[in-house]
Amino acid sequence: MSQPGSSHTPMQSMYPGQQYSQPTMPPIQPIPPLNHQQPVAGPSQPPSQQPPPLRRNLNTANPVPPGDCPILIWMLALNREYTKEEFDQCYNVVKDCLPYVDSKTYDPTNASHLRHYLTHMLPLLMMRHRRIPRLKWRDLATPEGKHWIEQNTDDMNPEKALHSKIGYSLMWEASLCGMAMTQGRQERVTFIGLGIKHRAIEGKLTLEEYVQSLSHKLTDLEIRNITQDPAKENVLRRLSMVLACKTAYYNAIGSTPLDMRRMEFDIPNKRVNGDGKPLVGWEFRIFEVRLGVARRDPATKKEILVVEEYQCACAFYRGWKENSKFIFFKATKELEPWVQFINLDQMMKVLPKLTA
Repeated sequence: MSQPGSSHTPMQSMYPGQQYSQPTMPPIQPIPPLNHQQPVAGPSQPPSQQPPPLRRNLNTANPVPPGDCPILIWMLALNREYTKEEFDQCYNVVKDCLPYVDSKTYDPTNASHLRHYLTHMLPLLMMRHRRIPRLKWRDLATPEGKHWIEQNTDDMNPEKALHSKIGYSLMWEASLCGMAMTQGRQERVTFIGLGIKHRAIEGKLTLEEYVQSLSHKLTDLEIRNITQDPAKENVLRRLSMVLACKTAYYNAIGSTPLDMRRMEFDIPNKRVNGDGKPLVGWEFRIFEVRLGVARRDPATKKEILVVEEYQCACAFYRGWKENSKFIFFKATKELEPWVQFINLDQMMKVLPKLTA
């Protein structure tokens, strides 16, 4: 799969607000995640009870050089219903090859378990695609649980070995499983995150009820931006975009959000704040995915083709000293250099080779 080229030029942030600088961190060791035992800061809370800022203690003195740490994404579409035999095959691969992945619960009727297994097999698929045997690499994690791959460097020169680490982020929702990855120095590659949001109303809610059900994750500004055009398609697109960006950021820093409103994405103006301050040095790639999924009609019991739409975002810390940048990809052709799509049939075909 080809690397992203220079044709994808990041859009410059238009935010005129105050900049801040971030202190440096020791190599490799990121700061601890948010203290989830502390309540969300409010007017009645003393300063000692306020949660730590969302701004990460990253090294802005050494930004990622141009062309370094290219981003690649793998997307796996569950394009049809699965069989018990296929579930068993995935379960056995995870149990035998990925001891760090939870495989204690065996339930072939639970589609969420299959998504869990398939998504965690994407690093296996990626390394197989690179023709690197399973015995030549190992999966490691930071204290925050951010995973990265260390390759056998016996046959590499020191410079190549230094830039051989692979950081990745996994995410799945509904019929789409994904992995965002990048390669470079270990202290850089782990700050990558993927966000996926199915662009559909859950249950039998109206559009207004659906937005209201998610309002606890949104700031007042975000709600205004989302609802300024009442057309259903536009509301869902903007809502899913904001939530995908927030999820991507939290996945990148390895933190479970206690209050997603601490992050504010003003996407029309291409700016993002954390705890009221501009977020510096991050890159957000935003794109859409449309899937054709074969589903069994509950009424007729016949197989029908259902079109599903997803809003996706990838967050990566590049260490720029200016405000974070947004890159929007609108055409499928723009995704070809850096997004790889496969479906369940293709995954099952290559499955026996993943353990080699």
